[in-house]
Amino acid sequence: MKPSDLDLLNSVSEPALHPDGSRAVVAVQRPDFTADAYVGQLWTIGLEGGEPQRITRGFHDSAPRFSPDGTILAFLRSGPGERPQLFAMPAGGGEPVQLTDRRLGVSWFRFSPDSTRIVFSSRDPEHGRYGTVEGVSPGAEDPRLITTLNYRMNGAGYSRDKRIQAFVLTLPDLAGEPFIKPAGRAAADGQTAGASSATGLPESLQLTDYDADVLQPVFSADGTHVLFTAALHPEADTDLVTDVYAVRAGGGGQPERLSNLGSGGRLSVCDPVQSLDGKWLFYLAQDLTDNGLDFVARNTALYAAPVLDPASPVRLSDPAVMDLAGGGIVPVGADAALVFNLRQGSSELLRVQAQGAVSTLLSGPRVVTGAAAAESGAAVVTFTDPDTAGDVAVLDPGAPGDLRVLSDFSAALRAGTTVRPLREETHRSADGYPVHGWVVLPEGAGPHPVLLNIHGGPFSQYSWGLFDEAQVYAAAGYAVVMCNPRGSSGYGQEHGRAIKEAMGTLDLQDVLGFLEGVLASHPELDAGRLGVMGGSYGGYLTAWTIAQDHRFAAAIVERGFLDPLSFIGSADIGWFFSAAYTGTDPDHVLAQSPFAQVEKVRTPALVIHSEEDLRCPVEQAQRYYTALKLRNIPTELLLFPGENHELSRTGTPWHRRQRFEHILAWWARWLPTAANTPAESTADDGEPVTAGV
Repeated sequence: MKPSDLDLLNSVSEPALHPDGSRAVVAVQRPDFTADAYVGQLWTIGLEGGEPQRITRGFHDSAPRFSPDGTILAFLRSGPGERPQLFAMPAGGGEPVQLTDRRLGVSWFRFSPDSTRIVFSSRDPEHGRYGTVEGVSPGAEDPRLITTLNYRMNGAGYSRDKRIQAFVLTLPDLAGEPFIKPAGRAAADGQTAGASSATGLPESLQLTDYDADVLQPVFSADGTHVLFTAALHPEADTDLVTDVYAVRAGGGGQPERLSNLGSGGRLSVCDPVQSLDGKWLFYLAQDLTDNGLDFVARNTALYAAPVLDPASPVRLSDPAVMDLAGGGIVPVGADAALVFNLRQGSSELLRVQAQGAVSTLLSGPRVVTGAAAAESGAAVVTFTDPDTAGDVAVLDPGAPGDLRVLSDFSAALRAGTTVRPLREETHRSADGYPVHGWVVLPEGAGPHPVLLNIHGGPFSQYSWGLFDEAQVYAAAGYAVVMCNPRGSSGYGQEHGRAIKEAMGTLDLQDVLGFLEGVLASHPELDAGRLGVMGGSYGGYLTAWTIAQDHRFAAAIVERGFLDPLSFIGSADIGWFFSAAYTGTDPDHVLAQSPFAQVEKVRTPALVIHSEEDLRCPVEQAQRYYTALKLRNIPTELLLFPGENHELSRTGTPWHRRQRFEHILAWWARWLPTAANTPAESTADDGEPVTAGV
């Protein structure tokens, strides 16, 4: 795979399954270089076979959902440079009808049980900000007086002046007469019944108006209330606790808290939903212990509470060994739910009964990204694996683990490029601890130079899913080594918490042990030509590695967590993250800081960062680059305007492509291969591309 092949990566949304179990609808998205944006439409897929069919032709259509009665298909749509809005169409086909025109767009929605209403969430801007006053540009807005710790979020910017709130609308007659904007004499007659006279859109009722983000609103099983998660408690600015709340679906009244009511630990709660029989409240949660801040490697567990007694929740999964952070909750049957368990690079699909029984429906070398089930028993999943960026399959209820794949949205990728296989391996760390990971080998006999890739997080994991980074580097002639050292998710809480207040210790030992095991097992690899790279926490461990180990020809430090001390106060999560991972004693923190060890670095380093990164602010990169430059270490700083911490995953297509091109140019300079030489090349636009910035 080459950088120019990014537009062949078709990702697939979680599936919407028609209630009769006959067909599924998914959104298929891809990076598009022509638009320099992500484009995609909705596709319908029959469960009994046949080719998938495109059913919408919007610029960016996403998040499809069928109404419970199966008559309506709703989704989000946005045009070039626009915010996503809610649309609906007859389930059997027809022209989509726009339902919202929110200034900052719609981010989430769910149907009521009777299919007549939709609850949705949207950021609600303060008056005077974000274009709410004509002629007042962002630079001319009033100053912000900050009095809290939480006030920014990566990708969103300032957050307290545009809180996410919940709204309800009643669905119009989709087959009714289309709206005609009144003109002339008719314009003086006032409102069009049930809609705004200016747009013809149905009116929305704002359910919440809190100084907190209202997340994942859903209707109760009887449709009388809306459930959501939020941090409404007085200490919300100094802890990470969130709760499930309920408000009346018709508006009015105070929110009723439904979680954190007992005498146990303090939970960070998400994904509230009632069972289909209305007797159980399910939610996912992390136990933050008594201080409400100990989030480090806390696995996500499933809880169930009787709707009539929410103060008596039961934890249905063991967070010591299971992590249900791979997705949300899908209610099935009368009193059960489907959940997604992260395990050793895979995401498994589990069925959990409210009474506690757990069964595995799907496991193996894949990442299940979504699931849906119908009353008929039909179930579909979306997934990615080493050969596909996203596809849809039927799960056989009579034979757990059996999949019948219904789509092939990565066919163009496989036809246009070579997808190299993942080789699963386990090697021992210096203390004998087993470290699990993968190797991606380039074509040819070797000897191949090796790139040690380190993932972010640190409580994250490399997985069985198709990984564009590994494929691009392998196509350029490099063997790619990736592992999940201690600190990673998917191997139990003890594995994840092993580096708490000990960063750069066992994790460094593990990645180097895995690398050495791979080199010993593969004579086709060149142990004398090594590179190391990583982003975020991976940037941290890369910078830490080259201060301790000088075997690498060069390094790439991307969006790194490089100075824990300055991270506090500059990062959106700095006020709690750094102290939780490195501790609070200044000397102990410095003993884990790459910036404090920068004088030991002798390895050439390319530093990559995004100018709008609030998770690891750009000052981390600028100060690290400057420190290397002042010591005459070969170094370059590559800065991307308009991008945030998610550049490598969701940055604009051209920026993602240019990032790959600069990375390959850096490796061509320090670790050239036959497929990646430092000779000047020409990009598609005719401009020369040379090594570095």
